[in-house]
Amino acid sequence: MSEPFSLTVIVPVWQEAGAIVETLQALGPLRKAGHEVIVVDAGSPDGTAELARPWCDRVVVSGKGRAVQMNAGAAVAAGNVLLFLHADTRLPRSALVELEKFSRTRCGWGRFDVALSARRRIFRVIAWFMNRRSRLTGICTGDQAMFVRRDVFEALGGFREIPLMEDVEFSRRLRLVSRPWCIADPVVTDSRRWEQNGPWRTILLMWRLRWRYWRGESPESLAKAYRSDVRNASE
Repeated sequence: MSEPFSLTVIVPVWQEAGAIVETLQALGPLRKAGHEVIVVDAGSPDGTAELARPWCDRVVVSGKGRAVQMNAGAAVAAGNVLLFLHADTRLPRSALVELEKFSRTRCGWGRFDVALSARRRIFRVIAWFMNRRSRLTGICTGDQAMFVRRDVFEALGGFREIPLMEDVEFSRRLRLVSRPWCIADPVVTDSRRWEQNGPWRTILLMWRLRWRYWRGESPESLAKAYRSDVRNASE
């Protein structure tokens, strides 16, 4: 008899004091249903961890870096399915039903379609292309709330602890296990990054970084390029 479905949502955070309570309150129905929410803070100086404690099952403090944080959360998770959720992303109401369907399949991992929070048409177009690209390539990005069976996660050694592209790198290894299970009811992610830096500039930046990654450039140099571009866009 298969093990009953149990979910752990892992939320890596860094200086999310302004949004973390709302993020975790949205996960309240999952906790009421008996599932687990773990927040992994990288030592935020703004009190994120203290604000999170009443609204989650556990706060873990780890080194900085999304891959490091997600691995730290997975190491103490109780669920047999792990879901990695950005602090600015909301799951759909159907998430538990859809994830339980996934748990009854033979797929090792999966992801949600994504929608951006802004109402402008350009953001709907961007989301369509993101979802289409993901379906064609089998590659998942962090905005899509990747989920994976814990035994698969452990067998693959989790995320490679690199400063950028950890989601793409892990997807490439996960594709050797199975194609991703795709949930069409989308997560909604905050479009502020796209709005602040400009949608076209952000699209070109992300495609340029991915192209350089596929050509073999190190994640460390790509992370420097990303930080430099974001700084220039905000000036």
